[in-house]
Amino acid sequence: MNDFLLWGLSALLIAVGLAGTVLPALPGTAFVLGGIVLGAWIDDFTRVPVWVVVVCTVLAVLAWVLDYVAGLLGARRAGASKQALIGAAVGTVVGLFMGIVGVLFMPLVGAAVGEYLARKNERQAVTVGVATWLGIMAGLLAKVVLACMMIGIFVVALVF
Repeated sequence: MNDFLLWGLSALLIAVGLAGTVLPALPGTAFVLGGIVLGAWIDDFTRVPVWVVVVCTVLAVLAWVLDYVAGLLGARRAGASKQALIGAAVGTVVGLFMGIVGVLFMPLVGAAVGEYLARKNERQAVTVGVATWLGIMAGLLAKVVLACMMIGIFVVALVF
């Protein structure tokens, strides 16, 4: 396969990965990392050295951890029940089939419904739902920032 096609594939992986940072159905940072590794491999790690790939890998792992932990921390901080956490997970899956609005807001609805079923307290259910949603949004923002940092590091290494 010629280098032009490989660079195109690398760019495509990075672009799909960047989109995947906001679409939960795609493993965004994994695709970005895959594009970076491919780009570094194309010229035998001469322009993009191994240490750049290692730094990007660490950032990708950090983004993955933050993506999962942020929503849980938001929920736990509000005193969420186990049912609220399950509800948020179910809401996330259901939201995938509802477009961008579903992806953004169904975790909130799921957490609130789960909390309400657990404690029958509407105020607590809304508090937990909002806290879970804020945690998820914080994790999403962190994931986007880390993916952009990965891309920036890669581009700087590639160009300079």
